[in-house]
Amino acid sequence: MRSERRTERCVSVTSQHQKGNRMRFFKSARGPAGLRGKTIAVAAVAACFGALSLASTASAASHNPKGEWANFGECPLSNPKVFLCMYSVTSSGSFTVGNKTVPLKNPVTLQGGIEVDPVTFASKFVGAENGDTLSKTAQPVPGGLLGIEAPAWWPKFLRDLFNEEVINKGLTGVTATVELAAPASQISVNLENLILEKGTALGLPIKVKLSNSFLGSNCYIGSNSKPIVIDFTTGTTSPPLPNTPISGDVGMVEVNETETLATFSGGKLVNNSFAAPGASGCGGLFSIFVDPLVNSILGTPAAAGKNTAILEGKIQSAPAAAVKASE
Repeated sequence: MRSERRTERCVSVTSQHQKGNRMRFFKSARGPAGLRGKTIAVAAVAACFGALSLASTASAASHNPKGEWANFGECPLSNPKVFLCMYSVTSSGSFTVGNKTVPLKNPVTLQGGIEVDPVTFASKFVGAENGDTLSKTAQPVPGGLLGIEAPAWWPKFLRDLFNEEVINKGLTGVTATVELAAPASQISVNLENLILEKGTALGLPIKVKLSNSFLGSNCYIGSNSKPIVIDFTTGTTSPPLPNTPISGDVGMVEVNETETLATFSGGKLVNNSFAAPGASGCGGLFSIFVDPLVNSILGTPAAAGKNTAILEGKIQSAPAAAVKASE
């Protein structure tokens, strides 16, 4: 039976939301029988993308989208089931595990695509074409291996000199790098929750690599077999004590003139309910001695309620057909 073609529209509304932000919401004006009246994650964003085919004729060759779609160069267009391309950059935020908070100073990129079931609208994340789905971006750990930082009462120039040059760039300097601990298909993305500020918007199975000449090349918090699973929300968390609720924010949503690119900017994804295991594999052959030292500095393992992750930045989404057409 020939499926009913959907006609959708984009409407702008002003919402009296927690911070008084002006928001743009996407609503489906008309849907297939049985789906009318539902808010569907993918339809919510695709509403402003017009009538686009779910199919793609792209090959596995490298992609070179141009113009405002240039960021989607690693969208997995070779997968004909990919409907939406996604590109996200976390430019700030922080990651707290146990006693240690690591500010996110260096941009972290998450990219790939989203498959959409044309009947159920269930979505599945597909990793970047080149495999670089989550960039392995090292972040300096304040205090380094010894956990030493300059006193707050020191002049700023002296604090910066001590922390950056003596500690972070010296022999005691340590970096933390968030890596995927599972196939990209285990990443979950729910655009409806992202927009409506409820539930899980982004789920990441990760591990954190601690790098230092003394720690060796295999010092990790979490592993592929036991990942740290963080379910981020733009809503408000409900963590166990001692943590208290914190709130995310979808930010502002803008759609380009041709309605083929949505940009979520100034948003914040949060979670402070996850647990973190102890570090392992640190110091190579001497890990039996080094692991306890690292865990004593970090305060790991750390139960749920003692850890926090905050991601701030920009998310872009575009129909795969539009990205392909820009090449």
